[in-house]
Amino acid sequence: MSYGMYISAAGADVQSARLQVLSNNLANADTPGFKREIAILQARHAESIERGDVAAGQRGIEDVGGGVQLSETVTDFSVGALRETGNRTDLAINGEGFFMVEKDGQPLLTRAGNFHFSTTGQLQSEQGYPVMSLDGGPITIDPTQPWNFNEDGGIEQAGDKQLLALVQPASLGDLVKAGGNMFSPLADVNPVPAADRNVKNGYLEQSGVKPALEMMELIETSRAYEANIRMIQSQDQVVGSLVNRVLRQS
Repeated sequence: MSYGMYISAAGADVQSARLQVLSNNLANADTPGFKREIAILQARHAESIERGDVAAGQRGIEDVGGGVQLSETVTDFSVGALRETGNRTDLAINGEGFFMVEKDGQPLLTRAGNFHFSTTGQLQSEQGYPVMSLDGGPITIDPTQPWNFNEDGGIEQAGDKQLLALVQPASLGDLVKAGGNMFSPLADVNPVPAADRNVKNGYLEQSGVKPALEMMELIETSRAYEANIRMIQSQDQVVGSLVNRVLRQS
C-alpha cells in the first residue's frame, strides 16, 4: 500500500469512528439526562517518527505527517435544560450532582430523574433499577398512603422523610459511560452538601445533545469520510495504471 493510500485509509477509519459517536448522540437527543460524547482528533507523526527511528522536526519527508487519529472520546457534562412535565415522580437536579441507582449490587450515577414507583412502593429508574437513599438503601414508600417530594430531594410520608442520594465524584473524569444516561464511578463519590441540594419536582433534565449542531458535524464528517474514500480510489487507479505500464514495457 502506498503511503498516501495508508494515510487516506487511516483518515477514513477515524471519520467512520466519529460518525458513530455523532450518530449515537443524535439517537439520544430525546433521552433525559443524556450527555453528548465528543470525538477528539489528533494529528499523527509519520510512522518512522512514531517508531523512534527518526526525530521529529528534522525537516525531512517524515515531517510531512502521518494523517489523523482518534485521540479519545470525552463526555460533555454540561447541564441540560429543565423541562416541566407535571409528573409527580419526575425529578431534576437544579445544580451539580447525580442521582444514584443500583444495578446488580453496583452503584450507577445518572442525571435522569424520570422515576416511577413499583407496585411494592420502591422508587425505580426508567430501567427498573432501585433509586438509592442517602442512608444507602433503596427508597421505598407505602403506595397506599399520600407522599410528597421536597426541594431538598427528600420524600415525605406520614411524618417520615427519606433523602435521595445526591452525590458528586471528586472529578468528572472518574465517571465512565455505563450505557444510555448512566455512569459508573471509578472512585468513591461524595454526598452533595445539604445547602446545595436543589431538586425540582415535576421537571426533567433534557438531553445535552443539540440536534442542529450534531447534524452539522455529521454532514462535515460524512464529507471528510467520502473525500478519503475518493482519495483511496484515485491512488488505487494511479498505482494500477503504473503497474500496467511497467508490465507492458517489460
